Parts: sequence; C-alpha cells; structure tokens
Amino acid sequence: MSRQAAANDLSTPERILDAAEREFAAVGYAPARLADIAARAGIRRPSLLYHFASKELLYRAVVERAFDQLGAQLMRFMTGEAAFEGQLAAVVRSFASFLESRPSLAPIILRELIDDPDHDEDATRRGGGTPGRAIMLERVVPLLSVVEAFLREHGQARLRPGLPIRAALVQVAGNLLLRSATGSLRVPLWGPGDHALELANLLFLAPPPVKAPQ
Repeated sequence: MSRQAAANDLSTPERILDAAEREFAAVGYAPARLADIAARAGIRRPSLLYHFASKELLYRAVVERAFDQLGAQLMRFMTGEAAFEGQLAAVVRSFASFLESRPSLAPIILRELIDDPDHDEDATRRGGGTPGRAIMLERVVPLLSVVEAFLREHGQARLRPGLPIRAALVQVAGNLLLRSATGSLRVPLWGPGDHALELANLLFLAPPPVKAPQ
C-alpha cells in the first residue's frame, strides 16, 4: 500500500494529528502555521479548525496522543510474566522502536525540554512558551513514575545496589531520544548499531556474583 493510500485510510483527525506532529517537529510550535499543517493533511485550514479549534489545542492533542500510545505500549511489557531481565529488555526495545516508528516525536520532546519560558525573555514577551511543558508534567512525569515503580517492584533482586533508579531511567530514555533526533549524525556520534539495551543492563543490573575458586 502506498503512503498516500495509507494516509487516505486514516480518519481526518488522525491525518491532522500525523501532519501536525511532523510540522511541529520540523519547525517548532511558534513558527508552525495551521495552513501548512492542513496542507500536509490534504485539507484546508477551515476543515482543520473544525476538528481542532486552535493551534494550542492541536499541539496538546499531538503530545497527549503520543504519550498515551507510548504508555499503553510499555504497559504491555511491564505486565508480562517474563523474568525481570527480559521485561527490562522489552521495555527498552519498545521505547526505541516507538521512537523509530515516530521520528517526529523526539525533536518535539527535546525542544520542550530545552525551551524554558522562565529563562527565555523572547518567549516571555510572546506570552510564554508552548503548552507542551504542562503536558510533559501531566503525562511524562507520571509515566516515568510508573516505569520506576515497575523497576523497584520487579527488579529488587537484580538491580544494582544503591542505583538512583529514576536518574538511570531518564539517562536511558534521554540517550534514545537524542539518538532518534540526530538523523544523519546518528552513526558518526553513536557508532553503528543500537547499544541502548547494553547500556541499560550496565546501568540497572548488578553484576553476577563472583564464584569462589574450587
């Protein structure tokens, strides 16, 4: 099926959200124009406004949809019956594959992390930054807490002693986000292959006990 045919199979709101995600990733929230998003979706601006009454509401819908989908995907692996090492691997791979399937998402998240209106005079003069920072607090922080609680509960016997679990979790997620967003710089910076799982295992898992010599 061609990309155009696949796009035509989506509902109009879904096509708008897909188009908006690509546009916000490409240019950021403030420069993005509803007319350009509508053109990406193959509709006119009035039709877009019928479904999403403002750019802020559209942006919120884009970010909320992404984290709702990511949360549902991660929960499938955190509620399985596999051993902890297998569940940890599945969660890391799931997040990596989610970013691979949604290449527009990492730039949006990273922009939200670094664009702080409290320290940006231009943003303050424009009336504040994007609505995404509030959404990050509403959706990302609780999702981090869910994954952290899973690691604490299921990894008690395998986690590295004294590990700051949340900081390690953010480190692994941040590495995957940055790698996803770098495009053609990925291989020059990270080298060939994806080492996220190897890094996660080194961070989270205690080394096996050394056997005493016979």
